[in-house]
Amino acid sequence: MMNYEVTVFTGNLAFATTFNNVYIKLVGTDGESKHTRLTKWKPSFYRGAESHFDLSCSTSLGKLVLIELDKETKFLADSWYAARVKVTSPEGDTYHFPIYHWITDGVVHCFREGAALRIFEDSNSLFGKYSRQQELDQQREIYRWDVYEEGIPHCIKADSFQSLPCDSCFSLTKTAEMAFTAVTGLAELELIKIAECKRNFTSIEDISHLLCVHRTEKSEYVRKHWKDDIFFGYQFLNGINPMLIQRCTTLPKNFPVTDNMVFPHGQHSLADEIEKGNIFLCDYKLLDGIEGNTINGKKQYLMAPLILLQKTCDGNMIPVAIQLKQKPAEDNPIFLPTDSEYDWLIAKIFVKSADFNFFELSVHLLRTHMLVEVYTLSLLQNLPMVHPLYKLLIPHTRYTLEINFLARKLLLSKDGDLAKFTSSGGEGAMTILKRSMSSLTYSSLCIPDDIAERGLDDVPNFCYRDDGLKLWEIIHRFVKSVLCHYYKTDDEVQQDSELQNWIREIFEHGFLSQESSGIPQKFTSVDEMVKFVTMVIFTCSAQHSAVNSGQYDFGAWMPNSPTSLQLPPPTKKGTASEQSMLDSFPDVNTTVHGMAILWLLSKQSSDSLFLGQYPDQHFTEDVPHQKIREFQEDLKKLSADIKARNKSLKLPYTYLDPAEVENSVSI
Repeated sequence: MMNYEVTVFTGNLAFATTFNNVYIKLVGTDGESKHTRLTKWKPSFYRGAESHFDLSCSTSLGKLVLIELDKETKFLADSWYAARVKVTSPEGDTYHFPIYHWITDGVVHCFREGAALRIFEDSNSLFGKYSRQQELDQQREIYRWDVYEEGIPHCIKADSFQSLPCDSCFSLTKTAEMAFTAVTGLAELELIKIAECKRNFTSIEDISHLLCVHRTEKSEYVRKHWKDDIFFGYQFLNGINPMLIQRCTTLPKNFPVTDNMVFPHGQHSLADEIEKGNIFLCDYKLLDGIEGNTINGKKQYLMAPLILLQKTCDGNMIPVAIQLKQKPAEDNPIFLPTDSEYDWLIAKIFVKSADFNFFELSVHLLRTHMLVEVYTLSLLQNLPMVHPLYKLLIPHTRYTLEINFLARKLLLSKDGDLAKFTSSGGEGAMTILKRSMSSLTYSSLCIPDDIAERGLDDVPNFCYRDDGLKLWEIIHRFVKSVLCHYYKTDDEVQQDSELQNWIREIFEHGFLSQESSGIPQKFTSVDEMVKFVTMVIFTCSAQHSAVNSGQYDFGAWMPNSPTSLQLPPPTKKGTASEQSMLDSFPDVNTTVHGMAILWLLSKQSSDSLFLGQYPDQHFTEDVPHQKIREFQEDLKKLSADIKARNKSLKLPYTYLDPAEVENSVSI
């Protein structure tokens, strides 16, 4: 008899235990074992267990290529989270079978040996027991495309939380913490007593009281400096939306700023400053014409401003002109720092409210959450578990499908929080998403290309760029080292039909077949594939962290980031006052609900996994394991460098510190 040592690892997740009978069959190139029940005198498959069994066969099975697993209900129906199986053959060879899958039924499930294989080198017929296409057909039944709204990226088809696939759902820990935060966020912030108060704020001190419970070091800095021009300009580089500012090479025709406006003492000229590369522009033209929402029975206002900024000799970025509507007119003045205190301040407040609505929908929701859902769904539909790209990307899809389902249900829907508490509202939000989608480009998703296109290579004090480019390079080096281990030539990339199907469906379902986006419709080279996969991992992790993690820090102090404004902007100068500013701010209930949303979106769960942490062992070969270790060392060094740099900053920039960046879009 030939003895096989079988070790079964049950995942360390809540409710991962099964008390049912578990059966296994080993399939090799020379035969297969009997369908064998794995039994012991006590329950073996409990949470975090490592269970050992001996399985005897009359002859050697040859090289093991597959196992079959199933469970039979013994006492009660339950779910079992099988992590992996290790088998040592009589010849002394060890085989690893990654699973990481909830087994909820009595169906036989097949799992391949862990060595990564592309479709054109997978020659095992496996006695008709298994095919890659069979696995993908099953996946396509579970993970199906749906159209939430025409003109935006497609999403998973799911009618309820219960209809989401088990493998895509939150852990019990994550579920409990998300539910707790969603229900009691206002209570945590001790704002629940005023959550239904629909009156205006009567003083700035009233707003300060809202921060009495949860003040971060950064939210306190924002409260103290929100009026400062230097801080206003700083946020376009290192705030929650570093994606809009660009170097100005020519003044827009609809922004008639003159030298006398910006340089009243004739110390500079705009033409000279533009030539020197010192003038920058932020243009919210995408918001033009968006009808303001109605909240508490009051019409809200959303502007589409243009902002001109100047880089000063000491490296600061300061605003020098603001026009709140796109079309020049007598009732659309260009506001200047030389105007009265409240004329200038209220102009900046309208900019910050516009930025909140633009950022949340275009920069945060669309460019990270929605697109990452597309990358995830296409991965699950087109790449079998044995594919090297599946193994590389699957850790970066953790929790994304459920968090996006929540976002559509609780934020984006007609009765969601965006419709209730933001000036863009329900219909306005969809219009912004569709406009953003129609102008989205591949280059803007790749930080080296994006920084170059916006002319920001040499802007000082730009931590998002500095940290982001370093992270991109580290991720790119890691991706290249892993994928080049499996793809030696461009021809191999072109031959991989599964890989080509993955990118094709991303082009179709994510970018709606818009050739103008520049998204590849197929991969023709190794380099092209490596760059795209780098972009995917960067977006799942670093980019999402950069535009998500600081939301409470910068938005908890409402005057710095109003979700809505309920007076129109001044049509002439000299009319703004502290009272008109307070009357413009959103009502108390709108403000506190906005704070609770930002608190929720900025709060990591206790089971977060950070960039480079791969507790699930999808790769089984030595080379990718070595590349992962090198990746982790590079991330550790960058984290140390960022922490050292931050010690010298008044406001530390932490959002791209690898130790703070989650692997996936999970919040």
